[in-house]
Order: sequence, then structure tokens, then C-alpha cells
Amino acid sequence: MSGRNAVYWAAFKKYRHLLRELVLRDIRLKFRRSVLGICWSVLNPLLMMLVITAVFQNLFRFDIEHFPIYYLTGSLVFNFVTEATSGAMHAVVSAGPLIRKVYIPKYIFPLEKCLFSFVNMLFSAAATAIMLLVLHVPVGMQALLFLLPLIYALVFSIGLGMALAALQVFFRDTAHLYGVFITAWLYLTPVIYPMEILPEWMLPVVSCNPLYYFVDFLRQVVLYRSLPGPVTSLCCPLFALAALFLGGLFFKKKQDRFILFI
Repeated sequence: MSGRNAVYWAAFKKYRHLLRELVLRDIRLKFRRSVLGICWSVLNPLLMMLVITAVFQNLFRFDIEHFPIYYLTGSLVFNFVTEATSGAMHAVVSAGPLIRKVYIPKYIFPLEKCLFSFVNMLFSAAATAIMLLVLHVPVGMQALLFLLPLIYALVFSIGLGMALAALQVFFRDTAHLYGVFITAWLYLTPVIYPMEILPEWMLPVVSCNPLYYFVDFLRQVVLYRSLPGPVTSLCCPLFALAALFLGGLFFKKKQDRFILFI
């Protein structure tokens, strides 16, 4: 380990307890004064599944076996990534008063938002487990790998979240533009529709979408009882690590100027 990396690792270990406390704080704030509490994290995806199933499977006649599970696995990944990156985008600006008073590694704040969203997503994953039991969908040993695509999605979200956090410090319109991008991103991710309905010219576009591979990995091991193909197995870590490297590098280059804009 190089000297510089050793310094970064020592700083992370020093502030890991703060990171944990920030995650716990957000969890407490999310469920404070909530009658349903954590149960809402399970009920919300189930209620959305009922609406989406009624509209798309019955009205649009999407012929997808076990459509509720198909939707839940797709929405689990997509909602997690968009929630994590959106929270990380505002993290540095929101922590401005604290950053101006004491020294804390600035990456702690977008990292914390991504970890909080990951914990929240694990609660929501219970909805998928419930529907697997209700619909009597057989589950194979491959399902033991369900955490792997979610970890890939977490690493990807941390990288993208840090890049967005840095951009938001300098350009407050980043949040508005990202909201529009998320809408387009949803249509380019097979959360609801099957890939078979897409015209051929759109397939290369969708194949450039990292979330397509994360979703496909999760569906293969949970719904289809198979291991992902070599393309998915390779693209998931490549997209995740590339996002982490590029996002972390961009954040590191810009962080010294944050104090001038927050």
C-alpha cells in the first residue's frame, strides 16, 4: 500500500464511527413518528407492484412469467440507485455548516447517503421475498448470490453519487437536470417491459446502461434460477469500478474548492 493510500485508509478508519452514526441518524429520522415504520419500506413496493401489475400485465398484456417478481427485482435496483445518487448529490451542500466548522473528510457525506439507501433497500427487498412465497415461485441455490448485484449497484452509486455531489456544489441546477435524466433512465432500464418488445436499434442503447446488467444479474439468480451470462458477469464489476474510480477522482480534484461555494 502506497503512503498516500495508507493516509486515506487511516482517515477512513478514524471516521468510520461517524459514518455509522450518520447512517443510524438517517434511519431514525426516516422512521420517526411513523405509524408503519419499517413496515412501510415493505408495503410501498408491494402496493406499487399491485398497481404496475394491474396496468401493464392486464391492460398492456405483457406476457412475462411471474411479472410481479420481474417488476420487483427491477424496481429494487433502479429505485435504490436513483435514491442513493440523489441523496449523495445533495450531501455536501447540506453538510456545508458542519464542513465550515470542523474537518471531516468530505467524501463521508455522499458515502453515508449511499449506505443509508442500501440499508433501506434491504428492507424493501423483503417485499420480493414475500411475493416469492405468495406466488410459490421456486428458488434455486443461485439466489444466495442476490447480494452480489446489489453490492455492484452500491459501488456504482457511490462513484456516481460523488461526481454528482461535486457538480451540485458548483452548479445547483444539477439536481433539476438529474431529475430529467432519471426519467429517461427509467425508460432505458427494463424495469417494467420485456427486452423483446424493443426495436433492434434500441438494443445497443439499452446495452450501454449499467442498470440493465445489475437488474439482469439479480433476475437471473432470483427469478430464473440460473447464473448470469459472461457479458453480465463482466459488465457489472466493470461499470461499478469504473464509476467508483472516475467519480472518486473527480470528487478528489474538486473537493478543495468546496468551501468557497457552500
